[in-house]
Formats: sequence, structure tokens, C-alpha cells
Amino acid sequence: MFSAYEDLLRPLLFLVDPEKIHEYTLHALSVGSSLPLFGRKAQDLQLRREVFGLSFPNPVGLAAGFDKNGIAIPALAALGFGSVEIGTVTASAQPGNPKPRMFRVPEAEAIINRLGFNNRGAAAMAERLQTLRQSPRWPAIPVGINIGKSRVVPLENAVEDYRKSLRSLREHGDYFVLNVSSPNTPGLRSLQDPAALGPLCATLRLELAQKPLLLKIAPDLTWKEVDDILRIAEPSGISGIIATNTTIDHSNIPTSRRTEGGLSGTPLRDRSYEILKYIKTRSRLPVISVGGIMNVTDALARFDAGADLIQLYTGFIYRGPGIIGQICRALRESGEHFS
Repeated sequence: MFSAYEDLLRPLLFLVDPEKIHEYTLHALSVGSSLPLFGRKAQDLQLRREVFGLSFPNPVGLAAGFDKNGIAIPALAALGFGSVEIGTVTASAQPGNPKPRMFRVPEAEAIINRLGFNNRGAAAMAERLQTLRQSPRWPAIPVGINIGKSRVVPLENAVEDYRKSLRSLREHGDYFVLNVSSPNTPGLRSLQDPAALGPLCATLRLELAQKPLLLKIAPDLTWKEVDDILRIAEPSGISGIIATNTTIDHSNIPTSRRTEGGLSGTPLRDRSYEILKYIKTRSRLPVISVGGIMNVTDALARFDAGADLIQLYTGFIYRGPGIIGQICRALRESGEHFS
């Protein structure tokens, strides 16, 4: 079937460096977000989901990493997403890793990135979100804020660093996500260890009052490590799990394409799906499934496996905005996914 995006626009976009075209696209969406044409989108009650105390007009969200600084929220909502997660944001502004740091693997429908939490910092984001909240352009969808550790902060001071970000932003997000699973900040994934994760979750839970606090985990964990995280998460007041981040396993792409960084897209699909199923058989926590959702079939499989919500990133890059409506239409026609 002909697709204007996949057959005409994407080949042109893919001629440009991936990070550069991402910046151009985000800038265009940012400009669009300031225009009145991006008003509130009509909602379909059949697709509504109530998860961790929030109402989602549809269960297809945008994953963190696309809009790191929260500059294009109204335009992204207008594309049809049922939620938008911004960030990852850190307490300190930081440039991220040296360029080039983002790579396409078109033959595998994948992306590798080693961006390293490049963002303008929590204080700048808080100022921007406060202005947007006070305007009529704030969207009628949940906006999540994904928080990571500043690179310059030692691991032993991670709790205070996350707390600093949360204190700046807690009034501006609808839910918050602890990112302890990016492979692109040295040592970050060690915060998934129970000895570190327990105090981190418990401390930040107290900072948020009643707002949902979620945990984003890596796909490269062993089953025992997943069990340990679940054992810590529920008693610590974590509201849900986001499974999963990018993978450091590059075995599913050609050797010539392998480079340092987190891999997303089709090669991550099976592992992300397996972790979703594993969590849903062992925990009552809501799960947002992300990783390798590239089409309607992938999306429906996640809901069949028990996902409460899903998020897109690489599938959005390869399929274009039309994938949102395609998934929503399929869900509308398949009521069992909302039983």
C-alpha cells in the first residue's frame, strides 16, 4: 500500500544526518506549537484508558527522547498521541556526548543513539512548562517528564541530583519517570541494583505527593534482575514500569553497522515483548510497553500481552505520524483490547 510518508517523504529525510533532521523536525513542531491551529483534538471515548490515576484519551504515547526539552508538546498532541513524555531532563544542562551520536540502520529498521542526555536542564524546562501551562495551548493529554542523572554528578550523589530535578518540575508534569536504564551515561544502569534503587525510589516518591512515579528499565536485565526490581518497586510506591529502554545487544544488526550506543527499533521488538509478558505474570503494576513497536501488529500484540499503554519512538520515525491513527483504528475495531 502506498504511503506518502514512507514512499516519498522518508527517503528525502533519510538523506540528511539523523540528528540534524531531528533538530529541524523538532524546530518545525516547536514553531507549530505556538500557532492557534494546534488546538485540542477531539477525543474518542472508546479509546480512553484510566491508568495509575490518569485519564489517557488513547493508549498510544510518544516515548521520551524525541522532545528532550519540552518545546513541541501542543504539536505532538495534535498529531494524535494520547500522551507525550518529554525529556530525558537532568538537573544540570549538558551538551551530551560528542557528535556523531545518532545512526540509522535502515535495513533493520533501527536506530542507534549515544546522545547522552543532551538537554537544557530542569530549571529551563520548568520555566517553559509553566508558561505553556498558563496558556490555552496546554494539551488535554497527560504529559510525562522523564528524569535522569546529570553526567557530572557522582553515582553516590544520584538521589540528590534526581531530587533537584523533581523539585524544579513536580508542579508541571502529570507523571514522572525515573530513567535509570539509558546505556549512554556511565554507570547509570547500576542504579537498577536493589541497594541503590530502593533508596532512590523511596526518597523521590516522598517528593511527589500523589503524582505517579514510574520506573524505566533496561531490556538487557536478567530475569533475576527484573524480579529484584519488581520486589523493590511496589513497596517503594512506584506507580508503574516502562519496559523498555534501548539495548546494548547489537547481535541482530549487521556487524558493519554496530557502534557504541543504545539500539532501538525492530531488533528490540522480541526482547521488549518478552519482558512485558514476564512482568505482567509477576506484578500488578501497570506497564507501558515501548521498544520495537513498528506497526499495528506489534501494537496489538503488546495489548494482548497485557500492556496498559504503549509508546512509540523509532516506529514513529520509520512509519511517520500515520502510525498513530492506524493503531487507534485497529483498537477501535477490536474491542477485546479494552475489556
